[in-house]
Amino acid sequence: MQNQLDSLRQYTTVVADTGDFETMREHRPTDATTNPSLILKAVQKDAYRHLLDRVLADHAGAPLGEIVDRLLIAFGKEILAIVPGRVSTEVDARLSFDTQATIARAHQIMGLYRAAGIARERILIKIASTWEGIQAAKALQAEGIACNLTLLFSLPQALACAQARVQLISPFVGRIYDWHKKAAGGQWDEAANAGVNDPGVQSVKRIYDYYKAHGIATEVMGASFRNLGQIQALAGCDLLTISPELLA
Repeated sequence: MQNQLDSLRQYTTVVADTGDFETMREHRPTDATTNPSLILKAVQKDAYRHLLDRVLADHAGAPLGEIVDRLLIAFGKEILAIVPGRVSTEVDARLSFDTQATIARAHQIMGLYRAAGIARERILIKIASTWEGIQAAKALQAEGIACNLTLLFSLPQALACAQARVQLISPFVGRIYDWHKKAAGGQWDEAANAGVNDPGVQSVKRIYDYYKAHGIATEVMGASFRNLGQIQALAGCDLLTISPELLA
């Protein structure tokens, strides 16, 4: 008997939003997304501690930024041995308002993957959708380095990403939902704002519909989910990146 996750696969590319290899083996996503907080969570588990220990041993004395990037690549390499598609690896968020520094860090990440024997087609460089981040992505895409623009909350950001010809955007659902719920306070009606009426869902649908109506090739990957209803309401989006709890 088919479960909800298998049904979702018929309409949408399923992506795992985690650094947990066992979750990926169990739920068989096509792609995976990571970020430093997810990797931090993973290395606190005994099963993954050896990756951190190996990086620290092999690169003792290296600057912290390099250690972090090498750890992200170590996880990325392991992930790509499990998923058939791509992994998103994030540029340090502190560089989000510095175009040139973002480009330099992306080159460093790609160089580490290249040294590990990973084809560039399997990597998405994850960058915040600030104006500076979008300009960095534009330059990287022109070089053939595919980018995933994250922390995206609005159609204007999505349009700027489309103009930059980025590979993929990750419009957030949950944080928009959180904002509206907090702003409404005691007036919030959960049932009335669920599913297709969820303000975060509506934001992603607006972006997706605009892209498709105007023939924009940039992929749309819904992200930052709080509940199953948000995922179900966005079935049919190009991709959806989902936490282990909601994948289960």
